[in-house]
Amino acid sequence: MSETLIEPDTAGVVQRLAQIVERTANEAIEAEDVFKIGLSGGSMVKFLSEGLPSIKTDWSKWRFFFCDERIVSFENPESTYGLYKASLIGKLPITEDQFIKIDPDLSAEDAARDYIKKMSVYFPPDSIPRFDVLLLGMGPDGHTCSLFPNHRLLEETSLWVCPINDSPKPPPSRITLTFPVINNARACIFAATGAGKKEMVKRIVKDKENLPAARVQPTNGTLYWILDKDAAGGL
Repeated sequence: MSETLIEPDTAGVVQRLAQIVERTANEAIEAEDVFKIGLSGGSMVKFLSEGLPSIKTDWSKWRFFFCDERIVSFENPESTYGLYKASLIGKLPITEDQFIKIDPDLSAEDAARDYIKKMSVYFPPDSIPRFDVLLLGMGPDGHTCSLFPNHRLLEETSLWVCPINDSPKPPPSRITLTFPVINNARACIFAATGAGKKEMVKRIVKDKENLPAARVQPTNGTLYWILDKDAAGGL
């Protein structure tokens, strides 16, 4: 199932995103006593730091994972965890322990294996992880997570998390969730604002071009595109 939600401006996108995350979180906590959410970098950091403080939820039940992460130290401005640590901890009643983080001292290959091990504490090891929400970004080339156009990782079918050392966008070494995991989520959410996103949103949402972000098609969940008027201008 997919829903495209168009808001008048960025503030509307932030509010709608927060509402959907709040509802999904509280349903998950009621059903399973834990809420498992995957984070992406980029503008999502700002949207969440603005929207999440308005949410009513049991924050202690939240566990934050990463849809992808750069193999850099947490102090490096390229670290997605570093960005969230700076923008959410202190603003929300959450602790560093609630973030399931990479080990930045490992190679991408070892970091991916280590991340699978950390994830398997929360997901049964013999089936594909089912996240409650994955918050996804979309790059100007149509990439999502660290899954880039024409890259061999697009075809990965069994591993939960893969290393990448030849990312066309720096830094080159990263880990990323794979499509079997992404498309098993209860909800996948893209949020995009601004006319700069209009052309790529059109290519993915309307034209269904074969780009990585267009391959996000939850098999048993909901895909949300939350857009402001400018980003939705080509639909």
